[in-house]
Amino acid sequence: MAQSIRVADDDFSAVSGAKVLIVEARYYADIADELLKGARAVLEAAGAEVEVITVPGALEIATALAIALEEGPEVDAAVALGTVIRGETSHFDIVATESARALTDLALEFLLPIGNGILTVENEEQAWARARVAGEDKGGFAARAALAVLGVRRQIASRIDD
Repeated sequence: MAQSIRVADDDFSAVSGAKVLIVEARYYADIADELLKGARAVLEAAGAEVEVITVPGALEIATALAIALEEGPEVDAAVALGTVIRGETSHFDIVATESARALTDLALEFLLPIGNGILTVENEEQAWARARVAGEDKGGFAARAALAVLGVRRQIASRIDD
């Protein structure tokens, strides 16, 4: 009979010691600080080693991550953090769509768990509601997502090794 693979949201014992790269966009610096605070809290509580790369905006996140994956030390997972707020032009749609597409492409190319914490919102009020650690904590959510997928990966690998 087939067994299920599942990682509980609050049990990251299987990923303790994981090397996690956070790539954060600083375009909205105060919001970026809050997203980073949430992600760091989750990763540190899980016992992960954290490195942070900072870029100007959301479109630069995937490029910086790709460079780090090619040129830097090996990582087990990544977290992308940033904020895109709708303006009066179609630029929002391009940045929102292309940043998500690029992260998905990288995740599949490198088989890397990536938590997407790039907020795509209508206004700053919505961004703060999602970023606040005491609110929706999307930085923490993105970190938990990356760790959960890493946990699944490790469970699958351990079954293959058995």
